[in-house]
Amino acid sequence: MKQAEAPPNAKWSGPSHAGVKAPDPIVLADPSRRFAATAKRLDELAAGHPMEAWLRFMAGLARAQHAVATTLGPAATLGTEAVAQATEARLPPLAADGHRRDVSWRDGLMLLLDRIDVAGLPPPALDAMEALRRGDEAALDRMADNFLRGRLSTTDAGAAVFVAAALQVYFTCSAARLNVDELHLLEERGLCPCCGSPSVSGVITASGTTPGTRYLHCSMCSTAWNHVRAVCITCGGTRHLSLQSIEGDNGLVKAETCADCHTYSKLFFQVHDMQADPFADDLASLGLDLLIAEAGFARHAPNPLLLAGEG
Repeated sequence: MKQAEAPPNAKWSGPSHAGVKAPDPIVLADPSRRFAATAKRLDELAAGHPMEAWLRFMAGLARAQHAVATTLGPAATLGTEAVAQATEARLPPLAADGHRRDVSWRDGLMLLLDRIDVAGLPPPALDAMEALRRGDEAALDRMADNFLRGRLSTTDAGAAVFVAAALQVYFTCSAARLNVDELHLLEERGLCPCCGSPSVSGVITASGTTPGTRYLHCSMCSTAWNHVRAVCITCGGTRHLSLQSIEGDNGLVKAETCADCHTYSKLFFQVHDMQADPFADDLASLGLDLLIAEAGFARHAPNPLLLAGEG
């Protein structure tokens, strides 16, 4: 089956064998657990890490996201008809760069800022947080639009991590309200079927009905979806793929590089650590990103919490 083709009933994108149950094509995240799990994993990974202080900050940010997701729960609610129209057109119903956001996302941003532990934060970060608190509704929406469309200016780069964190909560809570049975994989398999965003990383499962399955995890709404292995998630190529890792590591994280389009994506192998988190472990493995970049490969898509402004 070619990657550009829609599978029967938009179910699994890989082969099916007699006696073997196909994996779920789409798995929606649970907002009550998603950010708490990331925070816990970041705290574990931070101990003794060269970037310990930064990972501790990111763990605190994830805890603030958890607080927003489990108290305010900012989200949009889409009707069945709207979802059906989008899926029939092979479009994501929560298209991140075109979806008309509910105003609750801004309330989520304010609550997020209030829940962040500011102890030890550098003055630029505190200034960015204060600027967001003072920003009017139009300015905040404009910043979110620019962020989602990749047009964030350098003057807003300091606020980007907080805006991204708030948008992740909003889209994760929104996606969780969808009926997974009404969703379909997109023709462009590397994009999220819920919001159309690229994945932050992939996980190779070691448990469940079909261990060894690759799931990509959305960088915005946290949805996971099945993608066949040994296929480039950027160009769909299969001939010049390689798995790269840091010599001497435990095999948990590898970069799948494609010599056809010169991009790479990260894979985390649960067989080496069942606690691997696609969001936390991505941040903690930036050393691999640097090595792969030096080899001439560009990342499939950036982590939203690491995006910088234009220029």
